[in-house]
Amino acid sequence: MRLETIVVRAPNWLGDAVLSLGAVRDIRGNFPGARLEVLARPWVAPLYEAVSEVDAVRSSRGVAADGKDLRGRFDAAVLLPNSFASALTMRAAGIPERWGYATDGRGPLLTRKAHVPREVRGRSQVYYYRAMLAGIGLAVSASPDVRLTAPEAWTDRAAALLGAPGPWIGLNPGAFFGSAKRWVPARYAAAGERLARETGARIAIVGGTLERPLGEAIAAAMDVPARVLCGETTLGELVGVLSQLRLLLTNDSGPMHVAAALGVPVVAVFGPTDWRETGPVGARQRLVREPVPCSPCLLRECPIDHRCMRRVGVERVVDEARALLAEA
Repeated sequence: MRLETIVVRAPNWLGDAVLSLGAVRDIRGNFPGARLEVLARPWVAPLYEAVSEVDAVRSSRGVAADGKDLRGRFDAAVLLPNSFASALTMRAAGIPERWGYATDGRGPLLTRKAHVPREVRGRSQVYYYRAMLAGIGLAVSASPDVRLTAPEAWTDRAAALLGAPGPWIGLNPGAFFGSAKRWVPARYAAAGERLARETGARIAIVGGTLERPLGEAIAAAMDVPARVLCGETTLGELVGVLSQLRLLLTNDSGPMHVAAALGVPVVAVFGPTDWRETGPVGARQRLVREPVPCSPCLLRECPIDHRCMRRVGVERVVDEARALLAEA
């Protein structure tokens, strides 16, 4: 099939967006001569501006507005989210070819549909997107490429925000999903301080605006200086900051996936989420988790004693960080 214009509806969350990059590159590989655009929520859209395979990025404004904006502009739409609304948008836009998983009751709205294969369960999300493309008849790469490179403008801005030369070690103590995904703040402070003293690195604490109090509390608990960037970075600036790090210590979160895609060494503490499906993708990463019977529970808030996180000690995390730094 010859298509001249294709729009890819991106996932809604930062980590999923990173893990979708392999699928975006496979779509480009199938249609090298087509104009390829990405439609994404405003909070993840800038990420795709750093992907050379994408010709343009559009910011999603909702079903009605997107349907109007896209009308008459595209030959095909590839839907990476599972939602009914994403398929309804493309149908409202009158896009002739609409491809995706037949989830959320949206099968009748699709012209090519795939069913979720059992074998993708318990594997990285990159293979979930890959299986969808294969299910609609596209060629897919054996190892999806989710690498990311920060544009120079983003790294320049990051250097200005950091305000001092490195090396830098990053702490990412928050997680949008809920408190159950967050390792104990006092242990972030202890691990960060120990790594700073051992390596001579400076500490940068990253996160969103709502995580500012958490970042400031961790910085106050440390006996070494820390630059708290929570709420001070755009997505592009966050990517730039992460690209400058020697190591990121993090929870399961969007910044974790960005750092891994950038090739930054990552130590990730996992608790309630499934490390097999949402772990960082890359060779330079270590996962730390406590195999308690109730994990992964996938809950936002722990209803008992948060044992999956509280049983992860500072020394275990620091040991993994030391090992990664030694490899680097």
